[in-house]
Amino acid sequence: MKNFIWSLILVFAFQSCARVGQPVGGDKDTIPPRFLGANIDSTRVKVPRNIREIKLKFNEYIKLKDIQKNLIISPPIKKITKIIPTNLPTKFVSIQFEDTLQENTTYQFNFGNAIQDNNEANVLRYFNFAFSTGEKIDSTYISGEVKDAFNIDNNTKANQNKTVVGLYQYKDSIDYKKKPYYISRVDDDGYFELEYLTQGNYKLIAFSDDNENSIYDAGAEKIGFQKEPLTIDKSISKIKMTLSPSQKKVKYLETKTVEGGILVLFEGDPKAVKIASVEESLGDFKVRHRQYSDSVKVWLKPFGKEQKKSKRLQFSYQIGTKKDTVSTYYKPLEKVEMTIQNKKGNKIPPKKEFIFASNFEIDKIDPQKWSLKKDSTEAIQFEAKIVKDNPYQVVVNADFKEGEKYQLTVPKESVASYFEKTNKSYRFDFEIDKSDNFGKCEFRLKNPPSSKFWFQLLDAQKKVKFEQYTNAPIIKFDLLPAEQYYVRILVDENENEFWDKANLEKQIFAEKSYIFYKILTIRPLWEMVEDWDLTTDKKLKAKIRKAPTKKMKNRLGNTQGNDTNGFPNNGNNNSSGRGNPFGGGLNTELQRGF
Repeated sequence: MKNFIWSLILVFAFQSCARVGQPVGGDKDTIPPRFLGANIDSTRVKVPRNIREIKLKFNEYIKLKDIQKNLIISPPIKKITKIIPTNLPTKFVSIQFEDTLQENTTYQFNFGNAIQDNNEANVLRYFNFAFSTGEKIDSTYISGEVKDAFNIDNNTKANQNKTVVGLYQYKDSIDYKKKPYYISRVDDDGYFELEYLTQGNYKLIAFSDDNENSIYDAGAEKIGFQKEPLTIDKSISKIKMTLSPSQKKVKYLETKTVEGGILVLFEGDPKAVKIASVEESLGDFKVRHRQYSDSVKVWLKPFGKEQKKSKRLQFSYQIGTKKDTVSTYYKPLEKVEMTIQNKKGNKIPPKKEFIFASNFEIDKIDPQKWSLKKDSTEAIQFEAKIVKDNPYQVVVNADFKEGEKYQLTVPKESVASYFEKTNKSYRFDFEIDKSDNFGKCEFRLKNPPSSKFWFQLLDAQKKVKFEQYTNAPIIKFDLLPAEQYYVRILVDENENEFWDKANLEKQIFAEKSYIFYKILTIRPLWEMVEDWDLTTDKKLKAKIRKAPTKKMKNRLGNTQGNDTNGFPNNGNNNSSGRGNPFGGGLNTELQRGF
């Protein structure tokens, strides 16, 4: 019996020793793996150039998470054949490659957040291993901070910052389609550090490596750079860089069949595109291109009996001095009616026009055939016109009164595109909202831009809801819906009425942008007055929170923690302009009732 018991104990002991997993009992392990050594001599210098493996040893079993995304090798080693561990945990990391290393060069392997212990996934953050094929390991470094000019709420999840900083060896022509000579990831606070650098002249860039291939993709990723070469003859710190949206090189992409014709697509926001028919294959057509848009709409007159057959079209396009010819086959979509609809909702803000839109570009309207009535009986005088900047829309202006209901009747064939007309009548019922449901805001700018700019209010999805193109130091918005907004300025430095993105190839910085460091909260019958010094370094750290639904408000009982729109307050739920509706602390804005 005793032998049997001892046999069970020995079996259990062997199983415990052989298992690599979570130990039972005791405090939770919070300590990351510890580096013990490598297959390279401890001095890590004079490493043979023909070495084919780097092996790093640790004090416990480890695993590698997203190693392809995390591992950065500077200078790059191209032909990596194997990385261990893969599926099963080990007590070492092995990187095997075919490249012959460069002479007198310091190499570094930055593992980011890839190395984790097997039990609790404790991360050995930004583990960096360096060695040299020369007499010494280079000790020069540069460090600094990268900020994203378009990251409105600084919403970067922990360990999800994909921004990288890279150095290219400086020369007259730099191939940015290759990986930088030195490269490092930016941490979640925007800090970067490039270590073990050989002294010399370099080109410094930073980019949002969204596809994590360590190569800058123009137009798809944000970019920041220094125009002048960076001379590194000693360590440099406190370098400041700013990421901005980048511009793609202009080129033709494709042609698609759409309602009423074809859509010609480009990359790179061409300023102007000219379209011409080749051998009259387009027949009767109209071209619409909005400046700096990446698409051109070509409206085609139906081809009569051949309408249902595929037809070969040839046309030329010209962008600046560049000309080319395109051939495509066009088969019209099934007959699509021209329609109009109200996309703005049935409640119209006071002092605003009524707007309806079409699925076709509108070329002509006949408002003399229309009728506008109040309460279905009283005829109202009005004016109507096609929106110049958006010919898919028509605005109807009249002496609308708050709280009144109106009916607009648009008979068939009184709205026309180039080759189509509406084939039925439409009636739009709408009501003018009361100004009591809206708020106001005023911004007083200190150190404003010297050129014109767009002053924008954005919603929670960062879509522009309201904007003004101006150069005034005082900006006012009347009749704003009771919501929360992000506030942004885009400066039109060259006043071409287009916000220009960064272009690394041409060494052109993006035009300036500013983000207000607070969320703008609009409440009914309140006017918010804000002073904004554009030279401030304050950053917006809050996010717009969705207001509770009506059902949720009822459940909450509308306590003093929220105002009637669901936004937080401090219990001073009045419209007199007194108190701090943001709750607690001193704030700099004024609130006025109106």
